[in-house]
Amino acid sequence: MPWASFRSAFALPQLSLHSPLGDLTLTEEDDAIVALDWGWAGAQQDTALLRRARDEINRYFDGELRRFTVPVNPVGATAYRKRVWAALSAIPYGETRTYGAVARETGGCARSVGQANRFNPLPIIVPCHRVVAAADLGGFSMDGGQDTKRFLLSLETADLSGT
Repeated sequence: MPWASFRSAFALPQLSLHSPLGDLTLTEEDDAIVALDWGWAGAQQDTALLRRARDEINRYFDGELRRFTVPVNPVGATAYRKRVWAALSAIPYGETRTYGAVARETGGCARSVGQANRFNPLPIIVPCHRVVAAADLGGFSMDGGQDTKRFLLSLETADLSGT
């Protein structure tokens, strides 16, 4: 069962959209975006916040948006993951950081940063694709894996050095 369908079972407002990466679904709870999932949700609710988030994502893919402004409250957030996700959100559009650099900033290790990225419920909005390994691109756990990561970094014409 795709995450979008799983989340819709809990009756949270969701809105799906088509993107260059395939169908994506946004989920809202308590006036914040809590998840962005691959796939199309069965039930659609067209709230002002979901429309705003959809519009921001479309503007991002069109190269017109460099920083998301919608309020977010990522599901599954531990205190450490919140620190990592805040650090990811601070990485400027078109730039990258290494897992090690993010770890030094957040008090973890490169592996723990990778795990926080793996559980990021808001990919693209919380830009985990901007974190690369010291020697290569590194992993990406979302649909399409490294191809998706390359696409997003290419869209931003990111410097892959991680500096």
